[in-house]
Amino acid sequence: MSSIDSKSENAERPSATGNFLRTFRSLAFSILTIAVLLFLPAGDIWWWQGWVFVFVLLALLIVSSVYLRFRNPEIFIARSRIQAGTRTWDKAILVLLFGSLLAILPVAGFDHRYQWSLIPCWLVVVGYALFTLGYLMSTWVYGVNKFAEPGVRIQTEREHKVIDTGPYAIVRHPLYLFSIFLFVGISLALESLWALVPTAIGTIVLFVRTALEDRMLHDELDGYEEYATRVRHRLIPGVW
Repeated sequence: MSSIDSKSENAERPSATGNFLRTFRSLAFSILTIAVLLFLPAGDIWWWQGWVFVFVLLALLIVSSVYLRFRNPEIFIARSRIQAGTRTWDKAILVLLFGSLLAILPVAGFDHRYQWSLIPCWLVVVGYALFTLGYLMSTWVYGVNKFAEPGVRIQTEREHKVIDTGPYAIVRHPLYLFSIFLFVGISLALESLWALVPTAIGTIVLFVRTALEDRMLHDELDGYEEYATRVRHRLIPGVW
């Protein structure tokens, strides 16, 4: 290895480390935001079910970040912001999608405060199972697909290509499928049937996004049409 190559490699390492550290700072901010959205509406800082959810989420965030640091570190940069070139229609969809996801937390908090819902323990367990499964499977997607940005676009500067391995061998948009697991799981884990209302809205938005993104990829991404003939279903195996 030449001295120039060595210097170049050493220059890249701090950048990767920096991105990883920025990710952990972002995780800390996310946990704080989630806690505020959850406990302020609940009016009960000692709501132990809420704290269980926060700690489970924190554990999943750490496991996911460490795994991706070694499996696909590029994803931290790709998902750090909405990238230039994201389709205008998708920016509107992202507002609805993130709004629906965030709304689950205060709705669940108010549900706890006013006792709107009564959920049996077994359904809470199902919620945590769906939540954990959805999160870990989403991490699998990020580990396989370095192009999994938050916004929809053709990433020509990154030599965008079709990913057909891992979960992409089952459905064409596995991240959206696992996101539905997450939405439903969070609502049930927080013991809130009313939180299923923003969950339903988010799910509808995901179906719309799947259809629009799939059409764009058919038209603009080389090899996607052939891939779609092999993996026939967009979101739900055997159905759609």
